[in-house]
Amino acid sequence: MPLSVGDTASLRKFMLDADVRLFAQLSLDTNPVHLNDEFAAQTRFGQRICPGMLYSSLISAVIGTQLPGPGTIYVKQTLRFLKPVYIGDEVTAVVTVAKLLPARQMAILTTECFNQQQVAVIRGEAVVLLPA
Repeated sequence: MPLSVGDTASLRKFMLDADVRLFAQLSLDTNPVHLNDEFAAQTRFGQRICPGMLYSSLISAVIGTQLPGPGTIYVKQTLRFLKPVYIGDEVTAVVTVAKLLPARQMAILTTECFNQQQVAVIRGEAVVLLPA
């Protein structure tokens, strides 16, 4: 099926304590605002927050598995973190085709993540190489 401007795909995931701890182990991001309840309680958030790169990776999952799909390669991704995501929040990543560059086999995608209240927590844009 050919790709068209306006095509969209999404996926949802609950951000669990186990996800945050595994991400810390894999990424070496051991910021206590993500891992330590007592430390996080003293921050502006009042509780632990999820690492932004953890839930932003849901965008990559949509791009690589759904739209444009397998074989798609990132060239660039911008991210604006708008609101914190807390342990237990459900995050929905949404990717929409904004522009096609057929001569270069590329696409520009709008990338967003929303929490369970439909509040935007990330807005950004991706440039990708399309699969052959």
